[in-house]
Amino acid sequence: MKNIVIFASGTGTNAENIARHFAGSDTVKVAALFTSNRRAGAIERMAPYGVPCYFFSREQWNNPTEIIDELRRLDTHLIVLAGFLSMVGKPIIDAVGGNIINIHPSLLPRHGGKGMWGMNVHRAVLEAGDKESGITIHYVTEVVDGGTIICQRRCPVLPGDTPESLATRVHRLEYEALPAVIEQLAAQP
Repeated sequence: MKNIVIFASGTGTNAENIARHFAGSDTVKVAALFTSNRRAGAIERMAPYGVPCYFFSREQWNNPTEIIDELRRLDTHLIVLAGFLSMVGKPIIDAVGGNIINIHPSLLPRHGGKGMWGMNVHRAVLEAGDKESGITIHYVTEVVDGGTIICQRRCPVLPGDTPESLATRVHRLEYEALPAVIEQLAAQP
């Protein structure tokens, strides 16, 4: 059994999708959700799946000794950033041997970097006149959206798209791809 910890600070739809997908799995366990936001919707979404949730303050994220201790106590194999809007520093990345992934709502390297999250990304895709968008699942490094790409899935940008309509198609890709990538990584020694 491989333990994963989800980092989320938003509504938690991807976190819930992961918890639902692995409920009852004999290979992957969602051991916990860590958040930097006491009001994150992700917290409520974990309750039906019995996933414990931990809030850590900004100070704790900046000096992550307690976070790292908890990751070790949980025997964390993989951290999954699912709508986590804070930077994850080198100490946390190193604590799990680089086994930390993020899902980004565009085809990196386009529309990545500081400030590129959520609707900001979808607006940027439309403003750039891109003909396609999609998702990128990548390893996390100290460079925002700069880690090695594991998986990309594409969808068309349609005439008349709004950021919201594009987001709907991109979310569908996220919900399909992220659990599959987690399964793939959990199968590795």
